[in-house]
Amino acid sequence: MRALIQRVSKAKVTVDGEVTGEIEKGILVLLGITHEDTNRDVDVLLEKIINLRIFPSEKSGFDHSLQEVGGSLLVVSQFTLHGSTKKGRRPDFTASAKPEMAEPLYDSFILNAQNKGINVASGRFGAMMDVELVNEGPVTLMIESK
Repeated sequence: MRALIQRVSKAKVTVDGEVTGEIEKGILVLLGITHEDTNRDVDVLLEKIINLRIFPSEKSGFDHSLQEVGGSLLVVSQFTLHGSTKKGRRPDFTASAKPEMAEPLYDSFILNAQNKGINVASGRFGAMMDVELVNEGPVTLMIESK
């Protein structure tokens, strides 16, 4: 499981003109799931993301976690994170999990975050989405569960 995360001052996702998720201060999570992922990967990745010290204090730019600052998560499914561009000119997405496997893990990621008291908004799995964000810093990190 792979997540591209961005510290944001605000972010939102829109599907067919409808805002499906919107947050203020927090982390935008673009979540990529591969066919080898399990619920253990969900737990490992979520713990890393919500406890990663990427929010500023008065003395440093990286002192506080999402939980410490009371920030929110905006979670967006992103199967292209496992795309390979090693051959040819068209990305190969065979490493990405099929929707029937990926969607339950995506839902589990969101539910587990909510169960930890995190305010969570999300996109719509499998939909064509427009994502808007203000990347604060900018801070952008790639995190993997393995």
